[in-house]
Amino acid sequence: MIRVVLPAHLKTLAHVTGEVRLEVAGQDSPVTPRRVLDALETRYPMLLGTIRDRHSGERRPFVRFYACEDDLSNSSPDTPLPERVVAGEEPFIVLGAMAGG
Repeated sequence: MIRVVLPAHLKTLAHVTGEVRLEVAGQDSPVTPRRVLDALETRYPMLLGTIRDRHSGERRPFVRFYACEDDLSNSSPDTPLPERVVAGEEPFIVLGAMAGG
């Protein structure tokens, strides 16, 4: 079970509170950010296009991904997630970044 933390505005859109817990299908393959986001968008279709572009699959500007205190935002979406995230000990975090000054 993968734990996912969403920013407040996406929790509101998905009608959830707290962490989201997801089963990521295909245990033969490594769990990656792409597979987590696929499972998230399948379970909560109202999130389609909010975290990543619907057509290209690229991360939206001002959206960041973290796992085990590491910024995965610029890593390949097919990079395996840390074992602590896969085991459900740590969450995969989707964060809405801020800009400006």
